Amino acid sequence: MTPSRPSVADKRRVFRQLHEAGCFAIPNPWDIGSARFLQSLGFKALATTSSGFAWSQGRPDASGSRDVALAHLHEMVAGTDLPINADFENGYALDAAGVAESVRLAIETGVAGLSIEDSTGDAASPLYSIDTAVERMRAARNAIDKAGGDTLLVGRAECFLVGRPDLDETIARLRAYAQAGADCLYAPGVRTREQIAAVVAGAAPKPVNVLVWSAGELTMADMALLGVRRVSVGGALARTAWGAFMRAARLIAEQGEFDGLADAASGAELDAFFRDDLEKRNVMSAV
Repeated sequence: MTPSRPSVADKRRVFRQLHEAGCFAIPNPWDIGSARFLQSLGFKALATTSSGFAWSQGRPDASGSRDVALAHLHEMVAGTDLPINADFENGYALDAAGVAESVRLAIETGVAGLSIEDSTGDAASPLYSIDTAVERMRAARNAIDKAGGDTLLVGRAECFLVGRPDLDETIARLRAYAQAGADCLYAPGVRTREQIAAVVAGAAPKPVNVLVWSAGELTMADMALLGVRRVSVGGALARTAWGAFMRAARLIAEQGEFDGLADAASGAELDAFFRDDLEKRNVMSAV
């Protein structure tokens, strides 16, 4: 029997189960094509990337509107059978009431989880005060609970990304977000074994997400040994694709050479993959 496509409730249930034990990779596609390819590799869940999506739209990161972000989430949820965790930036709102409304709208897209940052976007004052950040997290929690409570809430402490690499402050913020209702905790920019171990210990018993930026960092096996529950890559896959594209394009523009095309995937391979994928999805939709 051909399986039918999973429902939103199915995806959310599976996503929560992934956070109960073990360590899993949650890579970040930036469009439907990249999401479907990642699904074909056997990943169990995916997360959006605000930066990767923004670059694909010709914009810098953190410059899009809430409506644009919500439309993207709708598309990504509909485009894959895997649970989607939304990179929901700082909730696209200035106050807690606005965060609650944004989260309500995000839940309606069918995402299995969403993250709320404590960054303000203001270079002069890059983080919300701890009291304000907690209020915003609590508003997100309440919005999820009103919608049924099955969407996973990720609390993000942005200290290391905004020039305040204070591990004690980071852990204190994560603990406060856990008390405010966050199900999973995330401190992007924490990279060393010592930093990661301290965050995992400080956040316990909540599961922790770690961001991998580039080649040469800790492996999935390393992360598992440190007690990390999930590992994401943010915009790194998108940056990898952009890096190959930019190098190849510059060679053509500056030297008239086409050596940058050497590692390109073949059109036949891509067409075959997406043709097969489309046929499978059509069959599952018909069940």
